[in-house]
Amino acid sequence: MKVRLNKFLASCGVGSRRAADALIAAGKVRIDGRRANLGDMVEPSVATVTVDGRHMNVQEGEEHVTLALNKPSGVVTTMRDERGRKTVADLLPAGKRLFPVGRLDAATTGLLLCTSDGELATFLLNPKNEVARTYRAIVRGTLDAPTIAALGARSVRTRPDGSSTFELSLREGRNRQVRRMCARQGLRVLALRRTQFGPIQLGNLKIGCTRWLTKGEMRELARLRGEREQSARGDFPIAPYKRT
Repeated sequence: MKVRLNKFLASCGVGSRRAADALIAAGKVRIDGRRANLGDMVEPSVATVTVDGRHMNVQEGEEHVTLALNKPSGVVTTMRDERGRKTVADLLPAGKRLFPVGRLDAATTGLLLCTSDGELATFLLNPKNEVARTYRAIVRGTLDAPTIAALGARSVRTRPDGSSTFELSLREGRNRQVRRMCARQGLRVLALRRTQFGPIQLGNLKIGCTRWLTKGEMRELARLRGEREQSARGDFPIAPYKRT
């Protein structure tokens, strides 16, 4: 049975479908020796697919793994960096073919999900699924009522040094979105940390450390995917995820 090439590559753990498309567009993917094209279909049991010369296959019975990382400041969200900067790959367990789900800019800390499951990554990153990301920001500037309303800020507190801290949630992950939202309101971000992604919370995970998701958390992700898929079919409208 033929499947779309980017879907097959995602199931092999190279990244999300978008990441797979980037590899295809860059000429790094070959099917039976020829350069692959965007939109190609492959039959996994027949075709030989390689990425940078490495054979791709999905091992039967192999379970995908997903973990949470508390990303430190100064670490870039990529598996390789041409400029020699420290990457999240330096913090992940050896021997596991994992990749980050989305990005946090180098200065932002906190929860970053890493997985071998490209389909899960695609689901979480698709704006249509409205999977919430929650952030805690420390800013300097005036947080008056109009600014709070514009940001959708909650749990606003003033700190002894005159800065302020607040929490906000987004349902898509545009590049540096929180920082740009704050800048439009005349706020300077002093620190930014992601504390939750969908049903997964950062909790007390130490900076620079990882942990495997629990079975309960994986069930919550599966439940969320099921709800969104039912909603996409028109079975019932999307209800916002309720934080516990």
